[in-house]
Amino acid sequence: MKHTLVAAAVLATFFAGNASAQSSVTVYGLLDAGLTSEHGGADGSVTKLATGVQSGSRIGFKGTEDLGNNLKANFLLENGLDVDTGANRQGALFGRKAYVGLSGGFGAVNLGLQHNPLFTALDNIDPFETGMTGASINLMSVASLRTKNSIMYETPKVNGLSAAVMVGLGEKPDSNTLGRTIDFSIDYANGPLVLTLAHDNRKDTPLNTAKVTLLGGTYDFGPAKLHAAYETDKDDAGTDFRSYMLGASAPVGAAGSVMASYIKKDDRTNARRGGRQLAIGYTYALSKRTNLYTSYGRINNDGAGSNFVGDASSGGSVPLPGHNSSAFTAGMRLKF
Repeated sequence: MKHTLVAAAVLATFFAGNASAQSSVTVYGLLDAGLTSEHGGADGSVTKLATGVQSGSRIGFKGTEDLGNNLKANFLLENGLDVDTGANRQGALFGRKAYVGLSGGFGAVNLGLQHNPLFTALDNIDPFETGMTGASINLMSVASLRTKNSIMYETPKVNGLSAAVMVGLGEKPDSNTLGRTIDFSIDYANGPLVLTLAHDNRKDTPLNTAKVTLLGGTYDFGPAKLHAAYETDKDDAGTDFRSYMLGASAPVGAAGSVMASYIKKDDRTNARRGGRQLAIGYTYALSKRTNLYTSYGRINNDGAGSNFVGDASSGGSVPLPGHNSSAFTAGMRLKF
């Protein structure tokens, strides 16, 4: 961690000293910490100071250089960290994101470590934004949040339509397909309606390919917003899940917001590894950058299910097969 901090300080100094050579350079971040009480784990109940509950804590650098003729060069470097210990989160200096690319009238092409389109699609339609104890990723699959060695093209938005395509190179010896991922999303946003279709195809082993497909959307009625999603998760080894999410979010007063969701993970095989999650949460904005939050989530597992209530960063307490899992949290998030 000492080396990580030194390297980050050197980079910050470099960016500050060379800002005149860029169109813009920004240092940004997010710090999130909360008290979490987990129940149902194999080791019993646990109360802890958790980090990144609503959103993963981070510090990042991003910049843009105007190349002329509506063409820009862009970069982003983002480090994940734990507020409760100060430790490096992903085990790499910039383990959350690290990419460089070009953008213009054609859209954008970025190369490096990036969030995959499937995760981005689910994050956009989850009323908990894949955070707090109502995170949809407790039961719904995203394969992985981010993809290494990736090439992603994002189209410009035309009449509400946009799309993203990503290829993650496996870079395995003597194989052009092993470890390779192919992701895409197609999005439509027009007024109160948002729709998304996303797919992830991942060659895990020479004999197994995993495929996850998500269809979902939101509709803002004004007083409240409706959230819904349907997902399939299959592979050649016999995995076959169907997941359903129905949720709602609504403003409460001038600074508050409440959200709730119900998710069912249906195991279509005889393994009985599915479960059902019910969650409710509340956030209160102290300012444009700082908010308080609290949430409660509970998972009732099927006979062999070991699904557990986690959040944006925490793995949660894993229950014994067939046992239930629940968690309550309250904390604070600050953006800068």
